[in-house]
Order: sequence, then structure tokens, then C-alpha cells
Amino acid sequence: MFDNVEDAIEELKHGKPIIVVDDEDRENEGDLIAISEYLTADTINFMATRARGLICAPVSRGIAEQLNLNLMTETGDKFKTAFTVSVDHVSSTTGISAFERTDTIKGLIEETSPSAFVKPGHVFPLIAQDNGVLERVGHTEACVDLAKLSGAKPAGAICEIMNDDGTMAKREDLYQFKLKHQLKMITIEALVQFRKRNDQIIKFESKVQLPTAFGEFDMYGFTSELDQKEYLAISAGKIENGMNVRIHSECVTGDIFHSARCDCGEQLEYSMKYIQEHGGMILYLPQEGRGIGLINKLKAYELIEQGYDTISANKALGFEADLRDYTEASQILKYFNIEEIQLISNNPDKFNQIEELGISITNRVPVVMKPNETNESYMNTKKDQMGHLL
Repeated sequence: MFDNVEDAIEELKHGKPIIVVDDEDRENEGDLIAISEYLTADTINFMATRARGLICAPVSRGIAEQLNLNLMTETGDKFKTAFTVSVDHVSSTTGISAFERTDTIKGLIEETSPSAFVKPGHVFPLIAQDNGVLERVGHTEACVDLAKLSGAKPAGAICEIMNDDGTMAKREDLYQFKLKHQLKMITIEALVQFRKRNDQIIKFESKVQLPTAFGEFDMYGFTSELDQKEYLAISAGKIENGMNVRIHSECVTGDIFHSARCDCGEQLEYSMKYIQEHGGMILYLPQEGRGIGLINKLKAYELIEQGYDTISANKALGFEADLRDYTEASQILKYFNIEEIQLISNNPDKFNQIEELGISITNRVPVVMKPNETNESYMNTKKDQMGHLL
């Protein structure tokens, strides 16, 4: 049903629109997307007559600021679509024809002064988030990301696809539309994964020696351009393909204060000893409380004291069971030219994410700690509800 991102980018470079589909649990719709730099009136006419949705013009924040494209209003849209005041190019007459809308959309990347546009108009610019689909999984961001990946200026045109009866086209409808008009079709999720595999997100900052109670390590510091957080790697022995790797999420209560509520601190100490003996690396990620943060983790502990388990407590606070993402972890490994590892973990979701991000896992090294009186229920929840291999 879906094409790969590379093929879709090639279509866009040749001035052809593509279909981009979002998640079924989000808007669950498909948009036609084209790139401003390669846009023609034929494409805008195709959007208007075949897709029939609202034609909008996603742009980067830089373009919006340069042209003084201010938000139409504070958004009440649950998806936070950033509509600006609508515009027409000053050369427009009615502004609604396919030709004049094309001139307006192309003008957004060709003009440098706000005076080149009149407001309101017939084109609706949308402002993309700075980190694109890695920040907001929307069609606006997908369009601007695809423009950048095509080597073009960060702007484009999008239009929702409707069925003949006026309803929104869903996946099977979109597939038939793709076949009928011979278009490429991708998902936003595929674009997310493409960027995670190919973008340079982490930046090396520093390397020092780290003497510990378990022996000498080398410690490397990185920062992430995606979340502006700090990431650590400590290694012992030779850094090479097939080495042992522990990907450890920060746990202040367990790692520092030796909390009996979890087994995090014990797993970290075990991993440090194991890597000191067998060689390898520990990646230490700022993902407190499986990604919800320290204060929210303490609030979850309050609920656990009232009878919740670790998953239902997260959900009661409005979070998923596990919010962790391992993009930065995979990129740190790639920084060291590591393509395959032996993963020290019990977490199958971690295996799946790491492999999707382009790191091959050749072996799993279990890290099973004996439950204590306090954390036995927590350990059982991880095993029974999260599939941990305990």
C-alpha cells in the first residue's frame, strides 16, 4: 500500500504531488503534498478538483517571521495546527484561481517583504514546528520536512483528500485514490523513522576518564538538538561492533538514593560490573520515570501507595505506560560507528525500537534482579503487562 520515503522525495523533486497519511488514532486522513519550489498551477488545480479539501501552505517559522505571518488566533484545535492570517499575492485579482493561488504560494518563498501580500486572502499559510515531525506528527511538519529533504526551500502546499460523497478519505479510499492517479503514498510515521535514522541529532561535547568503585571507564558527553538534553556514555575496553551495551534510563530514586521501589540502581551497578569485566558501553539517558519526569514519577508513587500499579498510575496522570524514545541512543552508537550490539536488557520494546533505528541486536544479555518485598509487585507488572523478560 505504501511507498518508501526515498521514492516519494524523488517524485516531489520532479514536481509531482504525493499522498501523506497520518496515524489512524490521530486525524486518520491523507493530504496531497507538493513542494513550493516545484509547484505548478496544474498541481493546485488537481488539489482543488480531485482532493477538494482546503488548500494550505506550510512554511518554516523563519519564512513566517520574515513575512510577518501572524497566527490567525490562539488555536483551539486539539492538534495545534498553526494557521496564520490568510494571504494573497499583491498581483492577484480575485486570488482564488489555481494560477493566482500558485503565485501566492510560490511568492511565500520568493518574496522577502510583508508588503508583497494582502490580508486576508485565499491561501492559508501554516507554521511548522522547528523540529518538524520529530516535534509534531502533522501534515504541516511533514510538508516542510519533505521540502528540506528534497533540497528545496522549506515550504509547500497541502490539501486534504475527500471522497466523492464529501466524507474524508480513509486508508482504503486513499489507496484507491493513489492507484487511480498513479501517486506515491507514505505515512508520517515512516517519515519520522526516516529522519530518526538519517538526521544528525546528537552532538559530541566532551570526553573524560571516570574512575569508579567498579574500575576505570571513559565517559563521553553529548547534547541533543531535538530535546536540548544531556546524554552520557561510559565505556570500558574496545569500542567495536558486537560489544555489550546497556541502555539505561535515568532513575534518581533508584540510581542515587538506592530506592527499594524499583530495580534500576541494581541493574546499573550490575551493568557497570559486567562491562568492566567483559567490555562494552552504558548509555545513560535523561528519561526519568519512563519519560514522565521526576515530579510526575513521585506523583505516580503517591497513586501506587493508594493501590495503583505502575502502569495504571501513569495513565491516571494522563501518560502512556512508557514514553521513552531511543533515537539519541541509536545515534550515539552510530557516532562510534557501531551497527550491531549485544543488548543488556529485559525490555522487548527497547529491542524493537533500537532495531527500527538501524542498530542490529545479535544477542540479549539478561539483567534480572531478585525482587524484594517492596518492589515485587512492580516487577510482576513489568513482566505481566509490559512483557519484560524476567
